[in-house]
Amino acid sequence: MWWFNAVCLLGKKKPLEVNDLYSLNPDDLSSTLVPRWNQLWGKAMKAYNTKRQIAEQDSKFGDSIPSPDEESRHENSKTPLLNASENGNKSTTQQISPPSILLRIFLLFKWDIILANVVKCISDLLTFANPLVLKGLITFTQDVRFPIWYGVSLATIMFVASELSSLLLNQYYYLMYRVGTRIQTCLTAAVYQKALSLSNVARRDKTVGEIVNLMALDIDRFQQITPQSHQYWSTPMQIALSLLFLWNQIGISVLSGVAIMLLLLPINFLFTMKIRKYQMGLKDERIKMVNEVLNGIKVIKLYAWEIPMEEVVTTLRDREIGYIKKGAFLRSLSDMLNSASPFLVALSTFATFIFIDEKNVLTPEIAFVSLTLFNQLRTPMGTVAELIAQTVQVIVSNRRLKQFLVAEELVDYIVRNESAPKDPRTNLETIFEYEVEVSNASMTWDRSEPQPTLKNISLHATKGDLIAIVGKVGSGKSSLLMSLLGEMEKLNGYVRVDGNIAYVPQQPWVQNQTVRQNIVFGADYDENLYLRVLDQSCLHQDLAMLSMGDQTEIGEKGINLSGGQKARISLARAIYQNRDIYLLDDPLSAVDSHVGAKLFENVIGPNGLLKNKTRILVTHELSYLKYTDRIIIMDGGRIVNEGSYAELMKSGAFEQLIEECKNEQELFAQRKIGLEKEDDVYASDEESLSDDTFGDNHVDNLLGTSHMSTVSGIISQRRFSTSRFKRRRSTHRESLSEPIGAHRQLTGVERVETGRVKLDVYAKYFEAMGYSFSLFFIFGLVANTVAAMARNVWLADWSNDNSMVAELDKTKPQPILLRLEVYALIGFAEEFFMFFGMGSLLFGGVAASRNLHAPFLHSIFRAPMRFFDTTPFGRILNRIGKDIETVDMLLPYNIEFFVHCILQVASTLLIIIYSTPIFTIVILPLALLYAVVLQYYIATSRQLKRLESITRSPIYSHLSESINGVSTIHAYNEVPKFCRLSEQKVDTHVRCRYLNYVANRWLSVRLEFIGNCVVLFAALFAVLARETTSPGVLGLSISYSLNITFVLNFAVRQISKLETNIVSVERVKEYTETTPEAEWESKPENKPPKNWPSEGRINIIDYSTRYRPGLDLVVKKLNAEINTHEKVGIVGRTGAGKSSVTLALFRMIEPDEGRIVIDGVNISNLGLHDLRSNLTIIPQDPVLFSGSLRFNLDPFNRYSDNELWSALEYANLKEFAYSHPGKLEHEITEGGANISVGQRQLVCLARALLRKSKVLVLDEATAAVDMNTDALIQKTIREQFKDSTVLTIAHRLNTIMDYDRIIVLDSGRVKEFDSPANLMSDKKSIFYSMVKSANHDVSPKSSPASSTKSISIEP
Repeated sequence: MWWFNAVCLLGKKKPLEVNDLYSLNPDDLSSTLVPRWNQLWGKAMKAYNTKRQIAEQDSKFGDSIPSPDEESRHENSKTPLLNASENGNKSTTQQISPPSILLRIFLLFKWDIILANVVKCISDLLTFANPLVLKGLITFTQDVRFPIWYGVSLATIMFVASELSSLLLNQYYYLMYRVGTRIQTCLTAAVYQKALSLSNVARRDKTVGEIVNLMALDIDRFQQITPQSHQYWSTPMQIALSLLFLWNQIGISVLSGVAIMLLLLPINFLFTMKIRKYQMGLKDERIKMVNEVLNGIKVIKLYAWEIPMEEVVTTLRDREIGYIKKGAFLRSLSDMLNSASPFLVALSTFATFIFIDEKNVLTPEIAFVSLTLFNQLRTPMGTVAELIAQTVQVIVSNRRLKQFLVAEELVDYIVRNESAPKDPRTNLETIFEYEVEVSNASMTWDRSEPQPTLKNISLHATKGDLIAIVGKVGSGKSSLLMSLLGEMEKLNGYVRVDGNIAYVPQQPWVQNQTVRQNIVFGADYDENLYLRVLDQSCLHQDLAMLSMGDQTEIGEKGINLSGGQKARISLARAIYQNRDIYLLDDPLSAVDSHVGAKLFENVIGPNGLLKNKTRILVTHELSYLKYTDRIIIMDGGRIVNEGSYAELMKSGAFEQLIEECKNEQELFAQRKIGLEKEDDVYASDEESLSDDTFGDNHVDNLLGTSHMSTVSGIISQRRFSTSRFKRRRSTHRESLSEPIGAHRQLTGVERVETGRVKLDVYAKYFEAMGYSFSLFFIFGLVANTVAAMARNVWLADWSNDNSMVAELDKTKPQPILLRLEVYALIGFAEEFFMFFGMGSLLFGGVAASRNLHAPFLHSIFRAPMRFFDTTPFGRILNRIGKDIETVDMLLPYNIEFFVHCILQVASTLLIIIYSTPIFTIVILPLALLYAVVLQYYIATSRQLKRLESITRSPIYSHLSESINGVSTIHAYNEVPKFCRLSEQKVDTHVRCRYLNYVANRWLSVRLEFIGNCVVLFAALFAVLARETTSPGVLGLSISYSLNITFVLNFAVRQISKLETNIVSVERVKEYTETTPEAEWESKPENKPPKNWPSEGRINIIDYSTRYRPGLDLVVKKLNAEINTHEKVGIVGRTGAGKSSVTLALFRMIEPDEGRIVIDGVNISNLGLHDLRSNLTIIPQDPVLFSGSLRFNLDPFNRYSDNELWSALEYANLKEFAYSHPGKLEHEITEGGANISVGQRQLVCLARALLRKSKVLVLDEATAAVDMNTDALIQKTIREQFKDSTVLTIAHRLNTIMDYDRIIVLDSGRVKEFDSPANLMSDKKSIFYSMVKSANHDVSPKSSPASSTKSISIEP
């Protein structure tokens, strides 16, 4: 291990970074290991699938006369077995077991494993030299006839045997830990590849969390058991050899000792399993609840629901603490038994030996050689319980991994013609008429469903077609696009796609990377094309607002972007990829209507960038339909109508869709008439508008591609840029891509401690534990160690006594009973102190767990919103999950082992000094050597451990991100690239982990050398001082010294673990000390009146605010006066400050200057709960929590059942609640996943109806729902909140056309504030241009008479 010295030297000088570490050997890299694994596993899977197919056919044709039920079942399954549903295959899969993972691992690494086990076998045999040499040494001291050189050579043999055994053992562990890391590399890649190829049924059964657990826990268990796998043969061998030597030493008496060991074994095993069960406890449930709370934290704060939510988590935590307490009690008992086993075995063996035959005398040789052998027996016996528990875990993990790796995969049913076949006669490529062709295809998401999702679909698209797909919610529009991607299961029919695909999903998928990386998506960067794409996707203005332009990092799940920005980035990515076929799943619904119109014109429409591409567009915006080549109307998974706009207008197929928009048409009617009248007068305005917003000419001239406005045109165009373009580019790049690090990125880097852990962190832990528990623990363990020393000194004295009697041939009877009783009494006192000390520590640990978790949780609820904006949820979950688990489960035992090791080393040295005082002279040099080794190791190990933790998270983040975007990854054919990315992250992690294992081996070799030196000097000095040393004392001294190698090694390991794990206390404390938001309760003098607000009058006076210190103002000098019961709409472009105003109203962000006064009360003087619980909001994203429907409506239990039913009735949910047996107690799953988005939004409406406060805020509450639900929500609000002041942020301008007044915001300032009629009459107003833009027919040449949301029906 000499080559590792360089890393240790560097680790002592400075904090290590990944780049400082050695690269992995080629044999340890994913690029070498993964193909070898894939080859082996692929071969096994091929054989398995063949067997399954044969078995399926046998089961199909096995019965000659099928029953009617079977016949109908066969009719439904027109599919090969590979894709059969789980129900259909149960019998088949039960007969055929999946391929073995363990066998494939063995075949892959067989030579490493065989070599390592040979090394281990030699090492084990060498350990049995020590008891035999000890026997010789005791005989040597008893018989003065032996020459000194004989004793010295015995001591030397003992040292050489120990040192050789140590070196071989470390070589074994080195080889097996290396195999462990290779197994991790192979299995992680296998799980990742499988996760990206699962079928929909399999994906539905496996949540992201479960797949992450397979990687984090199950693969880790394989790795952990790899170095322990020798125990399956080594443990029986060591036990057999120990018993053989003991039988030679004390005969049949050995059986009583073995009986005690065997009796303790099942008790120990039972305790181990019970403790594990208690450890699992309710942690998962608590983490799940915290995860939900974090996902809905904004809503919890807006509703002032922190207290009931905190109570839910605290209740779960209290139950968990109860389990931990039971586990702690069992652990104390278990530790006491483990500690007592050598003493009980010795007691029973010696008692049997003495009483079985009067001639038997307990001499030092018999006593200490037997004790040494029993100590050697203790290690394999002690590990049996742990090995069984580990084996049980690995069997479970093995089963879970096997089930996952043989789960159903997507079957590629699409006929592709990327390279078209050649006609043999003409040798020319076959040219197909259609780029997309579907004929009589029926598709399903799940074969076990009785009805297919898509029925008899026939569809064709030629190159350059623009096809729109319309229909009601749930009619199968998105499913049709997914079927073209190959994401569904084909029951019958034919699907062909000729060309590569770009896909824009309905819910945009963004990666945790920069904006540019999200758009370029791994393709080559082409600045010309890139700038053009940004321009046409309307992203320039957004990038100007972002702190680092297109180098701004997008947070997890796009947390720092609006819905519209995510949608446009998703669209920009598709354009940049320059594909043949574009599948667009309602990409315009998340953006403002005027931006949607621009996007359609610039990108999707007949004159857009994609005009030469095949485009299939799902949309709810009916005004775009007249610019499409063909329209497909879907209902119930079928195509019910198809044709051009004109054909469908004639046949009346649009009537039903138009009926849905009727309400909106009525609201738009007057606006349309006004616009039509003024159309001619303001033609010049319109022309300028179309030039700026819709026309390509400006950008084309700029980019030098006026005659090539398509994506392919831009790519093929390579001319000199005009100076104007260069100037534009340079200024653009300045704003777009300032160097990374010029501004602090959104989430920042997680703080990593680099130096030694400060003493005050230990002090904080002991303070949380309670000082009395700490003192009792120290007292108990010290008393235990003193008693153990006293017991062994008593045994030495007793055996010396017997030795002298035997030598002098005295027949004087010894008080054997007294000797035995004292020996037993000291032993039992020793165990009592052990139990007392351990009990104090573990119950102190439970107190520390409670005292660290409760304030941590409270401070998370008290943290301001800006904390959650800048802290990834994964980081908080890591601390409330992993760090709290470390405090619960590991820290008390780390402290116990650490203190135990120190006391063991101290007692060993004291015993050796007591027997041979001259030994004192070697203590100092050995201690110095130990300290030096320790210094280098701990500095390096600490850094390697931290690097290992930091490099682990990206593997799991990448996995969950990939699973969330699996359809997009498939669509762009990027699976191999994402697999390579995952492998790179695994290699980086393994690089740190592998060196961490090497560090442990490096340390062990050096420490075991120091330990073996202690054995050598103890034996050597005993040999030299044999005149003054009795055989009993020599036996005691050397048997103690033989343990020191293990103890020294264990001590350093525990120091390292303690240092690593105590950091968890520091990390928890860091978040506990987060600066809280304002107080929840008002001061008595500032309490609002009882029925406040009674009128709903809002005055905003010179109000300015920013999201966080250091950022720009988002609202600037805002002044507005809103009267009682007034209905006010708030509009403006993305980033104008609309949502900031609502956040300011609820004090989610605090004022920089100015104030907001509601009914005469300055809201800055109120407690947050007094403010928020008296206002009502229906938020944009409907957030529900797992729990009953009642809990989701009323977590405080403030309202009666009648009030709840009344609210549900007005929200149109009464029927839904009644249809479930639980009614109000109906269980809602995590995030409300078991009800539709529309129903979730109605639950939020019901919450608002229950509060019925005088101020209601709607934050784009209807942007994500269909028009029927929208109309329903608007109607209920008009009726139920007629006496309230209503503020509405609106995407759909038609929803606010009948409001009293409109606020138009721009760059955080009020630009216009007047009634809709007055604003519409001013043709220069921003609001007029917004309405006109939204209402404007998309083509600049067409008449603007038809609205975005409605269709003018021409005769």
